[in-house]
Amino acid sequence: MSPQDLLRPAAVALPADATRDPRRWKALCLLAIAEFMVVLDASIVNIALPDIGKGLHFATSSLAWIITAYLVAFAGLLPLGGRFADLLRRRRMFIAGISVFSLASLAAGLAPTAAALVAARAVQGMGAALLAPAALSLVTSIFPEGSERTKAFGIWGAVAAGGGAAGVLLGGLLTGGLGWRSIFLINVPIGIAVLLVVRALVSKNNGENAGRLSVRRFDIAGAVAVTGGLVLLVIALSQATAWGWASPATLATLASAAVLLVLFVGIELRGRYPLVPMLLLRVRTVAAGNGIMILTGAAMLGLFYFLSLYEQVILGYSAITAGLSQLPLALSLIAAAAGVAPLMKRFGARIPLAAGMAILSGGLAWFGMAPVNGTFAGDILGPSLLVGIGLGMVFVPLTAVAVAGVPAASAGVASGLVNTTQEIGSVLGLAALATLANSRTNAIAHLGPMADALNSGYAWAFRGAALIAAVALIVVVITVRKGDGAGPDAADATALAPALSKAGNERR
Repeated sequence: MSPQDLLRPAAVALPADATRDPRRWKALCLLAIAEFMVVLDASIVNIALPDIGKGLHFATSSLAWIITAYLVAFAGLLPLGGRFADLLRRRRMFIAGISVFSLASLAAGLAPTAAALVAARAVQGMGAALLAPAALSLVTSIFPEGSERTKAFGIWGAVAAGGGAAGVLLGGLLTGGLGWRSIFLINVPIGIAVLLVVRALVSKNNGENAGRLSVRRFDIAGAVAVTGGLVLLVIALSQATAWGWASPATLATLASAAVLLVLFVGIELRGRYPLVPMLLLRVRTVAAGNGIMILTGAAMLGLFYFLSLYEQVILGYSAITAGLSQLPLALSLIAAAAGVAPLMKRFGARIPLAAGMAILSGGLAWFGMAPVNGTFAGDILGPSLLVGIGLGMVFVPLTAVAVAGVPAASAGVASGLVNTTQEIGSVLGLAALATLANSRTNAIAHLGPMADALNSGYAWAFRGAALIAAVALIVVVITVRKGDGAGPDAADATALAPALSKAGNERR
């Protein structure tokens, strides 16, 4: 198999009457609900963190693991989940994913200890890594190319965005009304309902691959290496404050993480069936877009994590009030994302992307000035609107840049790579910012009230996120060109083709 085959999504065999299948829109609703659950679960937990900490006696400095465990498993195994969806029966993988996700949600909702909750969250991430790519592959197989697929993808994107925005509100309502366990248990009846109707709405023959498969076609070694490397790196960043940055434990963990990540790159470069086709990163726009996405993910997740803690721990907001207070951010994000398309059509991706990154950095820095006795009108509303506008202006052009210059057969793989790098950035960013906040809090805890020390730590985290966004802005200015994202970059696509062909000839 040549690298062209590796980059090309699995062929989709559509039935002749696919466009007339009366079940297709109901099937889309079902698959979108599953995707909504995955996206929702990454954001709904933030509001519940203080209540979880009290209920399971979590140390404040360790709360980040509730989110990190989910994201590490999701990010590390997402490429492998996509490979499973391409090479095995998509409906089967979807059913497996929703089953694992629902059972893990039940375990999380009933978790008796902090360790049990973190373990359940990791299994949730594994289920999401199976579920998400299978669901999207099914959408692609059910709707043929053309206006119906475009409409279906539009609905899919709106549901995904809605999941992130709804997380802050539903997290507050469920936690405040039914307790923190309900944010996990709510997934169980939804998952059961999806399992009961999926066979009636989604045919097992939608673009399925039924041939004999070899385990060698699944890059298990690559998945283990990247997931293990991420876990060790997060452990090192999270524990460095307690262990000491120069301690043998920290240095050994960092070294082990580096070895595994370097090993992962080697596996991907030499493997016949890589999870991440490294040839794609030779396209300038792909490399630039994914590098910027790592930084954006790092800044974004830290924002929501520390904003929830600031509102509830420092300002004393209830879970419901905290959820409602973040609605302006979510709504401004949706509005900005919807309005950035005309700017891209006129200026390309570079100008709106740079402007959005600058606005995002400014909003994060504003959050970094929030005092202990802050108010919603004076210290939360303004920076929330800036951050929402900035994020909305960033994600659409950034995705366009990350897939620009990629041959049409590789567009699906390039899009999946963007999702993976965003999750990896979120994992590493949250670990680094949590360490920064904990270090600051510990350093000044003896100087006055604990609330002052915690608030100072949160402020440092916001400023750290602002600095990450500022670095991303510099990368945008340096690497993104004026016409990127306005249409296919023929030069880069042409440059990639000979490299693929040459490598393919060498491997035959």
